[in-house]
Amino acid sequence: MISTSTIIAVIVTLLLSLFLPIIVWIIYGIRNKGKGVWTAWLLGAAGFFVLQMLIRIPILNVLSGNSDFQKFAKNNFLVYCFILSFTAGLFEVIGRYGVAKILRKKLTYERGVAAGLGHGGIEAIIIVGLTYINNLVYIVMINTGSFDIMTEQVQNQGIDVSGLVTVRETLLNSSSTIFYLAGYERVLTMILHLALSLLVFYFVFKGKDLIGIAVCLVIHTFVDFTVVVTNGMSTEYLGNIFSQTTAYIVLYAFLTVIAIVSAFIIKYVKKHWAVV
Repeated sequence: MISTSTIIAVIVTLLLSLFLPIIVWIIYGIRNKGKGVWTAWLLGAAGFFVLQMLIRIPILNVLSGNSDFQKFAKNNFLVYCFILSFTAGLFEVIGRYGVAKILRKKLTYERGVAAGLGHGGIEAIIIVGLTYINNLVYIVMINTGSFDIMTEQVQNQGIDVSGLVTVRETLLNSSSTIFYLAGYERVLTMILHLALSLLVFYFVFKGKDLIGIAVCLVIHTFVDFTVVVTNGMSTEYLGNIFSQTTAYIVLYAFLTVIAIVSAFIIKYVKKHWAVV
């Protein structure tokens, strides 16, 4: 049986990653009615979805199935981490910049915020929110005994059930703290995405497109690379430098600082938006 504390943690993270972005957007849209924020939100969401979900991630999935690429990633782990981080930053800044150029004649701070909410919100919904819907369904199935029945039926059909077994063991054995941290991380990440979208919009508004692209790309790559490497330090790929607990402490402390810096960036852009 999965504990009540774990169930509560999963529900909390589901609320933070699936419903919070929608609620924030609705409130923001109502408060800024008539300022074109609805269109900016949709474009921001589309910028992430098209560049990441339809282009970059499918490419990575294909490469991940290639034995030569797997060997390269294992033997050149830091380079692999950088490639993942750089391409994430590159594809997403292309999406952000594309949205800014589409709205170039109507760029405002409010629309920049809306685009950032769309970008970070749709990522939270797709990557974490939908996953935690599955987690909640699996929890119900595990606690009612139907999960084992389903696994057995799938196995009898000759289908590999290792993925299902891993999910079951993760839900049964992981501390509820891990699930809370996933929600906390998503809130911090949404703040970062808002700041990055605003930066691109701000520099395009000022006619300094290349500076905006470069700044956003460097920040995004740096954050992603630090996150991936920190996680890697608790694995054999980087010599198990950290314990898993230490890696979590370092990682979430880092993300908290990044979110605070992002909040200052958001405040700075708002203050200087109309200053020529």
